[in-house]
Amino acid sequence: MEYAPDRPWYMRLHWQVLIAMALGIGVGLLPGGEVVEAYVGWVGSLFMRLLKMIILPLVITSIVSGVASAGSGRTVGRMFGKTLGYYMASSLLAALTGLLLFNLINPGRGYPVTDTGAPPPELATPSSIEDLINTIVPDNFFNAASGGEMLMVIFFCIVFGAAVTTLPESPREKITSLVDALFKAMMALTTGIIKLLPIGVFALLLTTVTTTGLESFPNLAKYVAGLGSGLAIHFFITLPLLLYFWARVSPWKHVMNMREPLLVAFSTSSSAATLPVTMKTVRERVGVSRRVSSFTLPMGATVNMDGTAVMECVGALFIAQALGADIGVGTQIIVVLTALLASIGAAAVPSAGLVVIFIILGAIGIGDNPQAMLIVAAMLSIDRPLDMCRTAVNVYSDSCAAAVVGKWEGEEGIDEEIRM
Repeated sequence: MEYAPDRPWYMRLHWQVLIAMALGIGVGLLPGGEVVEAYVGWVGSLFMRLLKMIILPLVITSIVSGVASAGSGRTVGRMFGKTLGYYMASSLLAALTGLLLFNLINPGRGYPVTDTGAPPPELATPSSIEDLINTIVPDNFFNAASGGEMLMVIFFCIVFGAAVTTLPESPREKITSLVDALFKAMMALTTGIIKLLPIGVFALLLTTVTTTGLESFPNLAKYVAGLGSGLAIHFFITLPLLLYFWARVSPWKHVMNMREPLLVAFSTSSSAATLPVTMKTVRERVGVSRRVSSFTLPMGATVNMDGTAVMECVGALFIAQALGADIGVGTQIIVVLTALLASIGAAAVPSAGLVVIFIILGAIGIGDNPQAMLIVAAMLSIDRPLDMCRTAVNVYSDSCAAAVVGKWEGEEGIDEEIRM
């Protein structure tokens, strides 16, 4: 999504989505709302199908491109290990924060699902460490891909991308060039579909209002509160603590130096669109070298999605709870693990994180549940403001990674002062 600060307000996606939300609610509450929904409700279903269509190729190309682009050599390998270690740790903390907020708020309890007479779904959870490993490691990648076993697909893509980095220069460059080109094509396709978001939001919210009225909105408000609180905790507490204890960097100086990229991230909801501003700011204001920033930041824009990890954890458990499923410790472990891995496959475009939630729903056995799809539709219809906050968290975590890795590499002058 191109950053265009001079674009008229009515051409900006977040304003278009907010207008679509108001129209969807307004038309749904009118006496003839059901009639309108009968004619346009299919548009929302079509938009959901488009989102599900891009999941598999987007995840494959995103992960392989991000991991394989690390390069080779001892120095690159060392920096890759440090960077990936930070990203995995911060994403895990983000997912655990989402888990904590879900258990405190319980946003799905009492959600007005349509009574079909069917019992609550039984969630698929491993009964042992062996079962857990078997849900992650595929015995046939193509069967896993065709069967929607996305945890297996993600695992294969990670190890395949890592294997590519060990190849000699010539075959490695051929593979990375091909995968990078495919990833850019998928980004273009995803961006094109996301541009239809206002139309999809109008149809989805219209269907939600005509189906459940406004009864679902208190639960959606709890979901927003839980997700918003999780994002705030990760932004204002977790990441500053990582900065201070891992790099001895002042969190206040860092966030002040990063104010421009954070504003761009919030307004565009795209880590990819923000990346040029982020790289320039991290070099000139934060003080990280080009060597470190040019490695950590592009990799982070592809595989480090802390805000998305919070959302996927809260969102998937919200849906399961709304359906009346029994959410035990095993389910929550699977959700956290899947959120950690699935956030790696979330593309750096608006609302792509909500697309990836289908991966978690599939991992716990409700990916094809019609009621679950209705709840996802309701979540998508209110997702735009939340996505703006998630993207700011994602970009902030990337910049923290650059500062931390820079310090670990022995660099001096990082965030020593607030630079204007």
